[in-house]
Amino acid sequence: MAHPPIEAFDELDSTNAEARRRAEAGDYGPAWISAKRQTEGRGRRGRAWNTQDGNLAATLLMRCAMPPAQAAQVSFVAALACADLADKFLGSGAAALKWPNDLLIQGRKAAGILVESGTIAAGDLWLAIGIGVNLKRAPGDVTPPATAFADHSPTPPEPLEALEVLAACFDDWRQVWERDGFAPIAAAWTARAHGLGEYCQARLPAETIRGVAEGLDPDGALRLRLEGGALARITAGDVFFGEA
Repeated sequence: MAHPPIEAFDELDSTNAEARRRAEAGDYGPAWISAKRQTEGRGRRGRAWNTQDGNLAATLLMRCAMPPAQAAQVSFVAALACADLADKFLGSGAAALKWPNDLLIQGRKAAGILVESGTIAAGDLWLAIGIGVNLKRAPGDVTPPATAFADHSPTPPEPLEALEVLAACFDDWRQVWERDGFAPIAAAWTARAHGLGEYCQARLPAETIRGVAEGLDPDGALRLRLEGGALARITAGDVFFGEA
């Protein structure tokens, strides 16, 4: 299966941090950077991400010619690749996707995605697409609760085995995205979406709003029908379902 090369390290501070250092030095990949251990792993909104033994921590460093708003759609591409990874090892339909890019297995988070970027002098962007997958162990002190592939299969994959599959799946979806635009990505994401049509809370930097999740806008924003009937577009924040 063709995909960018994989570079495997025993330990890094953060695979995203390593990707950033390379990009700022003029190396834009493409390459997958993985680590058995991260000493300063990070998730979305500055949260710590603990890479426990046997789990996957990897970042794809790549160059992108799209404008920033369009390039941000790559998080949905990564989410679809994670869902394909879960299907491969846990069975078809094992995973669901929660906006914007959380992988859920039986309602519990099994993977997270962190996309970072920077401008290249030529006007392109470099992208660091960080993906952490709980393969062998899930943290027990997080909200909402987490899970691992090992909770659902007696033979979860080893990290590099999983990364080979993930990298190939990502490349397949990336080609669809670059060739056909966001519409087929949005359709595939929606087919696996968790919580559409359900009540949820969207916790934004300055407020919390409540309503029913209706689906994706063409740019990837989440449409939320508020209690008073108005429609809100959620472009950044955390969404929680089943909370009154």
